[in-house]
Amino acid sequence: MTPHRKWMIGGIALALVGVLVAGWATVYGNFSVRGYVADKFSRSATNDIGNDALAYTSTKAPTTVAAQIRTAWQPADEVVDASGVYMRYADDAVVILPAAIGSLILVEDIDSAYRRHSSHVGGYWGWGRGTSLRGGGPGSGK
Repeated sequence: MTPHRKWMIGGIALALVGVLVAGWATVYGNFSVRGYVADKFSRSATNDIGNDALAYTSTKAPTTVAAQIRTAWQPADEVVDASGVYMRYADDAVVILPAAIGSLILVEDIDSAYRRHSSHVGGYWGWGRGTSLRGGGPGSGK
């Protein structure tokens, strides 16, 4: 067998392994906090807020649900107050509110979450996709 042929067979084998790993990750993996919540909690479409916030439920308390999510997906920022737990990620927000039995979990775009929950997260989250507009040096952020 020539060296050229060995390299070609090795390259094809490596490509097949890559395809198998990618396929497995697509079927069984969670690539975002949004996917994680969808996999781990019960969907509750009747509690959706329009097209902006997808609703899920859990029988666990909001702080317990937040700890579970935080273990898998560390938020960029988090606000906890008497009304619930507000977790900010780069593109999404997870809002966990107390419900009659357990928690209502809302997954929404960071921009709509900021507008909807600004009375709780305003002054803590900043504005924008996972970053604050301020920062830098003299005169920046004005």
